[in-house]
Amino acid sequence: MAKTSQPVGRTALLASAVAVLGMLTACGTDSGTASTTQTGRAEHPAGASSSPLPDRSTGSAPTAGTVPTDTAGSASASARTDGRCHTSELRASVGRVDPGAGQRNFPVVLTNTSERTCTLYGYPGAAFVDASGKQLGPDPQRAPESPRTVTLTPGRSAWAGLSFSSPQISGARAAAPAQLLVTPPDERNPIEVTWTAGEVPVGGNESSVSVTALTPGTGP
Repeated sequence: MAKTSQPVGRTALLASAVAVLGMLTACGTDSGTASTTQTGRAEHPAGASSSPLPDRSTGSAPTAGTVPTDTAGSASASARTDGRCHTSELRASVGRVDPGAGQRNFPVVLTNTSERTCTLYGYPGAAFVDASGKQLGPDPQRAPESPRTVTLTPGRSAWAGLSFSSPQISGARAAAPAQLLVTPPDERNPIEVTWTAGEVPVGGNESSVSVTALTPGTGP
């Protein structure tokens, strides 16, 4: 009889342990929060970052074709400009004269003919030349103003004003150029534009020609 009582005692002891474990589990869930298990801590070690799932509560999604922005709100590198415009990427032209108070004013236009976005900053170079390529008169003077950076997407233009006193009024020595050479800012090679607007001052009193800084558009 003594031998048969030992298994019964072990069974009772095991049942008591299970009951205590159940009580402890119930106490751990009374607060409504689950404690972090050792396995959970191993999945997210200290110092590791985890990215939350995107918030879909608004039902919105990124629009196709939009340019991504960084945390500062600026355009991403794929949409930024790729430096200044080079001579080979530009077309030059001269717009219609805008006369006024004895002055002759012309818009000198530079248009981006490339497939990339580029920038222009400052004043274009300008020089009147005859049919042999000899320069007529001095270089134009720069009008005193603050240049700005002009961003040209493909097909867009910037212009600068070219002005001089009418030789018929000023009495300056005049000549009829064959071409106007237009050099983009910071470039060495000019663009040749046929000049069809008649005589320009090339010497003597009131012979100065001025040019303004580049601004967006094709003229006033």
